[in-house]
Amino acid sequence: METVGTLTERLAPALAASRYLQRELGARPWLAPLLEASIDAPMGAEAMRDFLAREAPDEAQLKRGLRRLRTWVICHTAARDLLGLAPLAEVTETMTRLAEVCIAHAHDQLHTGLAERHGAPACADGTPMRMVIIGMGKLGGRELNVSSDIDLIFAYPEDGDTTGPRPLSHFDFFTRLGRQIIAAIGEVTEDGFVFRVDMRLRPNGDSGPLVSSFDALEHYFIAQGREWERFAWIKARPLCGERLDELADIVRPFVFRKYLDFGAINAMRALHAQIRAQVARREMATNIKLGPGGIREIEFTAQVFQIIRGGRDAGLQIKPTMQVLEALADRGVLDYGAVTAMGDAYVFLRRLEHRLQYLDDAQTHDLPATPEDRARIAIAMGFADEAAMAAELEHHRTVVSASFQAACGDPNEADHALDELWDATITPEHVANRFEAMQFRNPTAAADRLAQMREGHRYRQLPESIRGRVDALIPRIIEGCAAQPNPDDTLARILTLLDAINRRGAYLALLQQYPQALRRLIELMSASSWAADYLTTHPILLDELLDARQLEEAPDWPAFAHHLREQLDAAEPDIERQMDLMREQHHAQVFRILHQDIAGKWEVEAIGDHLSALADVVLEETLRQCWRKLKQRHRETPRFAVIGYGKLGGKELGYASDLDIVFLYDDEDPSASENYARLAQRLLTWLSARTSAGTLFDTDTRLRPNGESGLLVSGIDAFRKYQDESAWLWEHQALTRARFVAGDAEVGAKFERTREELLRRPRDLTKLAEEVIAMRRKMLDQHASRDASFKVKDDTGGLIDFEFIIQYLVLGHAHAHPKLVANLGNIALARISGELGLVDAAHAKAAADAYRTLRRMQHRLRLNGEKARLPEGAAEAEREAIRTLWMDVFGRPA
Repeated sequence: METVGTLTERLAPALAASRYLQRELGARPWLAPLLEASIDAPMGAEAMRDFLAREAPDEAQLKRGLRRLRTWVICHTAARDLLGLAPLAEVTETMTRLAEVCIAHAHDQLHTGLAERHGAPACADGTPMRMVIIGMGKLGGRELNVSSDIDLIFAYPEDGDTTGPRPLSHFDFFTRLGRQIIAAIGEVTEDGFVFRVDMRLRPNGDSGPLVSSFDALEHYFIAQGREWERFAWIKARPLCGERLDELADIVRPFVFRKYLDFGAINAMRALHAQIRAQVARREMATNIKLGPGGIREIEFTAQVFQIIRGGRDAGLQIKPTMQVLEALADRGVLDYGAVTAMGDAYVFLRRLEHRLQYLDDAQTHDLPATPEDRARIAIAMGFADEAAMAAELEHHRTVVSASFQAACGDPNEADHALDELWDATITPEHVANRFEAMQFRNPTAAADRLAQMREGHRYRQLPESIRGRVDALIPRIIEGCAAQPNPDDTLARILTLLDAINRRGAYLALLQQYPQALRRLIELMSASSWAADYLTTHPILLDELLDARQLEEAPDWPAFAHHLREQLDAAEPDIERQMDLMREQHHAQVFRILHQDIAGKWEVEAIGDHLSALADVVLEETLRQCWRKLKQRHRETPRFAVIGYGKLGGKELGYASDLDIVFLYDDEDPSASENYARLAQRLLTWLSARTSAGTLFDTDTRLRPNGESGLLVSGIDAFRKYQDESAWLWEHQALTRARFVAGDAEVGAKFERTREELLRRPRDLTKLAEEVIAMRRKMLDQHASRDASFKVKDDTGGLIDFEFIIQYLVLGHAHAHPKLVANLGNIALARISGELGLVDAAHAKAAADAYRTLRRMQHRLRLNGEKARLPEGAAEAEREAIRTLWMDVFGRPA
């Protein structure tokens, strides 16, 4: 009695908050000693299993032992929580452990009993088969509350029959076993119950079979699985059984689509609306789980983004709600401040939920009806009175409602002022008049374009749900286009995009759901026709418009390389998925650079640097992936290097540049040449093949020794011999812009030494100048403008003139001035040449500035889909600066 008295004094605050705890201590003499001995530490699974080994050693004592365990664990948890000894995470984890231990113990005993009578189920290969019990909801997420139901689904790997004295089909065996487990856990006896068991989440709910084979489950997902079930299966977690990888392979594609599934937002809204209607009908406004700003809205916010993005981001295929929200904040999908506020609200609401349930061990989420009980709950929550708790509760619910609405609300609920312009009853003339008032330059053409889309076969054939999204978007698109300096072009470009994606509801849902993404899209479409075409070709990039932070951050190429490698390794050995992943990641990086470029963040040199660095990463990872997939490779890592020439070598890549590459190796193994040829061919295929995600690069290998007639790969010594004895001058000119970009660093270093030796070879300057001029004249004959316009790249005073000047200076003077060998870019080499006195420093600077300006002009023209050609008289100052430097160097025009 002394022990009970001492314990009662210690538990006084808990007893004041829990009539259930009072009743159990009063009715069960065995309970107080257990609490006395265990209350100072969290309850572990081992202690629970030890208890059941004593109290429920066989089937006859199973129900009683399970219920006594439940009583001890609930009272232990309630006491620790109410005394301030247990944080929320301990409470939910303890309840989850209780469910896991009880289910496992009941399953093992009952399976054994059934197997003795009917024989044990076995797979076709003879291995034992056990039922897979799947925990759903809060059990699956390890978030059980103290009076929770447990949502279960029963499955088994394959059909067949047992081999005992009274055989059963696997279906019948596991159906019987499932019923026995439900009774053992959920049946109310004189000792109470363990958990209420809810099986309604199984295929076809209450009308479906109690158990499903893996094949039946997969067929159900494919043929009948509904959107709300995808949300339910997010938290699904097998608690026992075998062949769980097979089960995961069935569930994963049902829950997580490979694409960005923004259409899931509408499904979630519909489910949320049903819950809201139920709450209103039953007057459940005080329900802290289902009511406005309640626990369910926090869970929905996490789950909807898991559904949208989890197929492409395996890091979101996790179960605990707060971990998901934190991961979304890390990815920039949700604001850190909003996630922190929701986290605070989640802890508050879950603690309040538990105190409501400690009161009488009732499965309730409603605040008590009586003032006395509300005051009791407030004190248990640490407040002085009910009013203080109510104010805090209202604050948290307001925060949750606002965050939920911001993340998942429908921004297009209200009518739009321009809705009439998409109305089929409005004449094109009326639309044209409105367009004219909005400063469209050719309002009649714009109105006709809009009418063609509305009356077109593609739009009319759309499903009603998708057509509704288009209908909501068009007025907002018109409004956004009218705000641009080129509204006609912008509208035409974005309608072309819509025409390309209008059967892909997820993209339309993205633009409908996120006005900021639509706004950024319109601005991008206005700024660049090339960007518009790129997005139309790769609409998956629309997702990039959601996160302004990612769009504005400078690229971190080492981090990107690490992330890309992790993703590709996770997809091994699925080569198709790996190729798609690489394309998706490459396109996303290009798009981010493009967005920053249009915003004016980068000079043209920096854009070339970034695009070249991106290509280097892609080449390095492509090489690694292609080598590991060669079946007959003769070494673990290849002695093989990729050499970049041209724009890649000079770090001047543009958005649509080819890759000029050469393959070298340094390996004496007899099979090296053949293996590296296979590697090179596979690498080229990987880069240029068109998959569902598009292409990476067009490649050009004609700069290899002997060009198209030469071997695809060369040994480094053979490469040097060719360059020494057989290469043309233009091949040495190309070497001035060559560099090691991927592969074995030692082979790369050997190439760099070879390149330096070749470039530093003394040359006759007069003969060199004649050959360079002759080469330039040949190019002018082939490519120069035939009218008075100026081709920025090809005409005299253009980009090629400046590049030939630099190549001549490198080839002619590097033997005396090693600085010129460094691959620093044409502008830096011009400055160095001026500093060395090889040319007039002022003329070199003026020509370099002109080269930069011309490259910028070329870049901007191409961004808007135009050829790099300027009208007569344009850029005359820049041309003259380059011509002047040419005359300084060569003494006569080309």
